[in-house]
Amino acid sequence: MRFNRTLLSTALVVIALVVQVSVLARLQLPGAVPDLLLLVVLGLAFVYGHVAGALIGFGAGLLADLAPPADHAAGRYALVLCVIGYCAGLVRPDNGRLKSAFVPMAAVVAAAIGSTLLYALVGALVGDTAARHVGLGSLLFTAAVYDLLLAPFTVPLIMALARRTENDPLSESSSGGDMAAGWLSSGTGLRIGGPRGGLRLKAARSRAARAGRIKGVKRL
Repeated sequence: MRFNRTLLSTALVVIALVVQVSVLARLQLPGAVPDLLLLVVLGLAFVYGHVAGALIGFGAGLLADLAPPADHAAGRYALVLCVIGYCAGLVRPDNGRLKSAFVPMAAVVAAAIGSTLLYALVGALVGDTAARHVGLGSLLFTAAVYDLLLAPFTVPLIMALARRTENDPLSESSSGGDMAAGWLSSGTGLRIGGPRGGLRLKAARSRAARAGRIKGVKRL
């Protein structure tokens, strides 16, 4: 990842971890705890893609494993967020912009449920049966509800900040240019694909004009 991506990702992960440990974990809500760290990983993966999402998820999860008052084996949540970040990055569009809010909201619900299940599964493999005593069903339901309520206030902001680190003004203008070019070429049969396509169109028009003038001279 580039330096600006790394810097932003590190800052957002640290802030989310501090807020989650010092604020959200002390709300004493029934069931699960709102997972702000998960939402940060999702928002960054939606823009940066699956590889960066997996790396960010692993780093964020490892910090959560080591931060107090963690009471589980180190690497457990790192594995969970690594898988979640990779899967979330797979739904990233080519230009990093989601056209509908349904996709990220559905991804938030799936990630909340999937992370809870995967965390419980890894815990069962290492002998941690705390999820059985709390109730896995209530954990799944409350995790999905809390993260879904928190997502509209966090995920769009995280995605907007992530896009600003790309520093690629051509990527933002190319989408509008491609749409305009496709709309113009639909009635002419010409393929216009941006600045090069515009130059080609001008060259074709100049050649046609010269051919017309030559034909006029021959007729005379």
